[in-house]
Amino acid sequence: MKRISIVLITTMLLGFFSASAIAQNDTLANDCDPYGFSLFNEVPVTPVKDQHRSGTCWAFAATSFVEAEILRMTDDSYDLSEMFFVRNAYEDKALNYVRRHGKSNFSAGGQAHDVFNTIDKYGMVAENDYPGLTRGEEKHNHSELDGVLKAFVDAVVKNRGRRLSDVWFEAYCSILDVYMGGTNNLNPEKLLKKTNFNTNDYIELTSYNCYPWFEEVNLQIPDNWSYDTYINIPLDDLMAVINYAFENGYSVCWDGDVSSRGFSHSNGVAIVPEENVDNLVGTELSRWMDVPEDERADKLYAFSGPVPEKKITDDDRMDVFADYTSTDDHLMHLTAMVKDKQGNIYYRTKNSWDTDSNDMGGYLNMSEAYVRLNTVAIMVHKDAVPVSLRGKIIK
Repeated sequence: MKRISIVLITTMLLGFFSASAIAQNDTLANDCDPYGFSLFNEVPVTPVKDQHRSGTCWAFAATSFVEAEILRMTDDSYDLSEMFFVRNAYEDKALNYVRRHGKSNFSAGGQAHDVFNTIDKYGMVAENDYPGLTRGEEKHNHSELDGVLKAFVDAVVKNRGRRLSDVWFEAYCSILDVYMGGTNNLNPEKLLKKTNFNTNDYIELTSYNCYPWFEEVNLQIPDNWSYDTYINIPLDDLMAVINYAFENGYSVCWDGDVSSRGFSHSNGVAIVPEENVDNLVGTELSRWMDVPEDERADKLYAFSGPVPEKKITDDDRMDVFADYTSTDDHLMHLTAMVKDKQGNIYYRTKNSWDTDSNDMGGYLNMSEAYVRLNTVAIMVHKDAVPVSLRGKIIK
């Protein structure tokens, strides 16, 4: 899952538009809150982090979720190492890829269960014990690492038909040691025992009507490289789980699509307008540079307040899933519910693009319609499932 670059922040726009245009449209998100957002059912969480130039949003989202769960259960705040989970997933991906003769996905992407699978097998460590930074880097930059790892496993796979060497995996792990640091001196079981975190208390849910309802399904998305299963439930039930979770003090780990033009991290909002989204222009450079000057003042403020949104059904979700309009490209952490001034529901979302990525400290609010349409899967505590659904969902 690749990080979507933030091309322009609103303060830069002030140099492109006249003061009269701003006076005419005085609802810039950075100057005020045109949506009139108010939080409720907020769950305490740990600070926003930065995945930087790495395709590891899955690790950052799921780690934030685990930290919030530990905080909820113990009142203790932990800063866990995302890169410990990434490092171990890289190892498991390589074994899977080679054993399948290269006929599986091998990339930086992953799912929330990859963190939980690592916890089950190895445990967890603190960020200070394993920052996982490449020597000379202050932030995570996996551009070179990802290319090297893929080239290595492809070279191993090309040897199929002949006996593989006994040292290929050892050599592969040596690459990870150089780029991320070794793990031999860590004690991941100690922290796991201290927190008493139990991965068996959590479930992953999805909602696509191409699969049977209320059954475990192998969700056919590339980053489900481990072929883990999800419980498939109708869309209205999925939303009921999310809402019930927040009403009862639980947060939600969210997997979904952020490539829609209705998604604007720089504005801190994601929507599915009734109006054709192609007619909307946000604040991203690529969106407004080709708009005639006499139209810019009106179109610039596409995210300047609540707009009517589409009513999303199970069939709508299936359509965008089937034609690749909505894909599995990002994981984030839902931390609260939000209302705008018209009473519309949104979900407060903790991203992993650092605190300076927008004026909301790295958070954004995704509308109910956006979540209904673009959610690929969620992870929640089993007790976050409404009582009326538990018998159907939790076997």
